[in-house]
Amino acid sequence: MEFEHKSVLLAETVEYLNIKPDGVYVDGTLGGGGHAEAVCRRLSGLGRYVGIDQDEDAIRAAAARLAPFGERVSIVRENYSQMGAVLSSLGIRAVDGILLDLGVSSYQLDTPERGFSYREDAGLDMRMDRRQEKTAKDIVNGYSEAELFRMIRDYGEDRFAKNIAKHIVASRKREEIRTTGQLVEIIKGAIPAKLRAVGGHPAKRTFQAIRIELNHELEVLEESLDAMIGFLKPGGRLCIITFHSLEDRMVKKSFRRNEDPCTCPPGFPVCMCGKVSRGNVITRKPVLPSEEELSDNRRAKSARLRVFERA
Repeated sequence: MEFEHKSVLLAETVEYLNIKPDGVYVDGTLGGGGHAEAVCRRLSGLGRYVGIDQDEDAIRAAAARLAPFGERVSIVRENYSQMGAVLSSLGIRAVDGILLDLGVSSYQLDTPERGFSYREDAGLDMRMDRRQEKTAKDIVNGYSEAELFRMIRDYGEDRFAKNIAKHIVASRKREEIRTTGQLVEIIKGAIPAKLRAVGGHPAKRTFQAIRIELNHELEVLEESLDAMIGFLKPGGRLCIITFHSLEDRMVKKSFRRNEDPCTCPPGFPVCMCGKVSRGNVITRKPVLPSEEELSDNRRAKSARLRVFERA
């Protein structure tokens, strides 16, 4: 299957990156290279683009797509948490812009054997990086009921988390849970019939929770935000597209803290903590997909773009 993914908020992201033709830009979630291609078209021969992704299929697809841009593009298979090491290895000390698109690609969702989709029956996998040994099957069959409840409650924000965890543990005592189809049926059985049709597919939140847990998505994001701002040149911008409230809140909080890091009590007439602002939040409210984009790509519905500019 060909790697396909519609780049969400493409025009808006390219505009907010405020591209300089001879600038240096980093894509921490390269995917199929949609955002990358749009940026590279605006770069001169002096510009550089660094694409990072941990998915081998994404690397292969993006390399083919970006081949016409030649040596302007460097592609590295790695997690964006290692962005500092990647830039250092390329001799880059600071950049003009960084992009993260934190969504699961259409390719990953539509390729059954990747195990991301609750609409296709396949092995429970969900690994963004298939060099990793641990899979979704290991979590579903290995976590305690308390650990499953915590994961589904915190990362899936599912009000039936406790019952879903209970049903998973009861089911795996009878037989190992090996496929997405098995897990979907277990989740359906844990949710009252009259409520299954409300709020989308009943397995959506649990599958999201497992994927986030397995790939350490929130930990990686939280640990990387401050560092990425540090990689920016003055005037450089960090653009992050999130797809669920947990990520969006984390990005919003980090951007605000970097804009106003002062920890002095509100009544202090003069700042005494000495913490200095690292820049400005460009988007006071997140940028949302247009109606036109939503009609063309339903998966863009939950996308939110936030932008920070380095002082």
